Amino acid sequence: MTRRKKTRSLADKVTLRTGKRKDFKKWRHENPDQVTSSRRFTEKKRQQRKLQAARKLARQQQAPTIEVHPEPGPRSDD
Repeated sequence: MTRRKKTRSLADKVTLRTGKRKDFKKWRHENPDQVTSSRRFTEKKRQQRKLQAARKLARQQQAPTIEVHPEPGPRSDD
């Protein structure tokens, strides 16, 4: 006689929205208009982007400038 395998979670059997991750993912997928990022997260990302832009600007300013089309100087091929 074989034993029945125990189910680890009831997430598949639940119909109402609980705090479980699977239920929340399903709810979020079904209601995209009600889902927004937290204020803390958006502020953190905004700060990260500012810092990234500042670093990029600093890198660009310290790099040597190379002229793509340098002005042709007087030739001395004679």
